[in-house]
Amino acid sequence: MINELTIRQYQEADLAQMRTLWNEIVAAGNAFPQEEPLSMSEAGEFFAAQSYSAVAELGSDIVGLYILHPNNIGRCGHLANASYAVAKAVRGQHIGEQLVRDSLTKARELGFRVLQFNAVVKSNASAIHLYQKLAFKELGSIPGGFRMPDGSYQDIVLFYRQLDDC
Repeated sequence: MINELTIRQYQEADLAQMRTLWNEIVAAGNAFPQEEPLSMSEAGEFFAAQSYSAVAELGSDIVGLYILHPNNIGRCGHLANASYAVAKAVRGQHIGEQLVRDSLTKARELGFRVLQFNAVVKSNASAIHLYQKLAFKELGSIPGGFRMPDGSYQDIVLFYRQLDDC
């Protein structure tokens, strides 16, 4: 099935599926910092505002996406940040890995020098394993940096990868 996967820049026609996928991750409350779902108009503005928004497509279904944007401004504007979402039904099929690999290439093409993740929830073992596999370096962790839906707190881990080796 992975051979049929296409990763491409999003189009306006993709927004409904992108919004659904994004909002599923937000609702789960264990990966993205956002707490409120995106309305359709907010989704259009949100994905258009990124430096790059991509979708992973199997047939006519959007099964994953990523957003890429500066992590900071000015003298730190060469640091990128990204977020990834993979549909629950297709997890474990290396779609996330393909999204991360694509984002590394795209970030470099856009002139970024580093891709940094600010808040990987420590219990997200599959994401941490993937980032380690793809040669991201761990910067450290912030105890209690992420508030879970039940009000408890989990540590977050920060990662980065220089893009000159992509």
